[in-house]
Amino acid sequence: MADIRRKAKAAWLGSLPRGQGHISTASGILEDERYTFGTRFEDAAGTNPEELIAAAHAACYSMAFAATLSAKGHRPERIETEATCILTPQEGGGWKITGMQLVVRGQVPGIDAATFKKIAKEADNGCPVSNLLRSGLTIELDVALA
Repeated sequence: MADIRRKAKAAWLGSLPRGQGHISTASGILEDERYTFGTRFEDAAGTNPEELIAAAHAACYSMAFAATLSAKGHRPERIETEATCILTPQEGGGWKITGMQLVVRGQVPGIDAATFKKIAKEADNGCPVSNLLRSGLTIELDVALA
């Protein structure tokens, strides 16, 4: 099987506090989406890198969990994952992504809560985005049946 490659591009114009960037994906789902200092470090409307990382993690984990449940003989009806990417100011300046929190709720007929949580941890170990992020930060899982 060949590697799968996905592309996105971004450009930043100007200084950090006054400039702005644009991000696009090869699929076209994002097309020249604007991001700024305010969208990243304040509460301005728009996207930012951490939100995009969180979206990627939520999507990947939901798929990994559904796949793991199915492989174990359970039929998930719905897996919903909310990811929070934590960006922390560093002493002496700069910022660092220090954590990711996943809040997962699922509807899986015929499964008990303990089995659901056990399989959720297995799914995290098999999630490509979790494995990428785990090398540099702690991933917290909050899992419950809906």
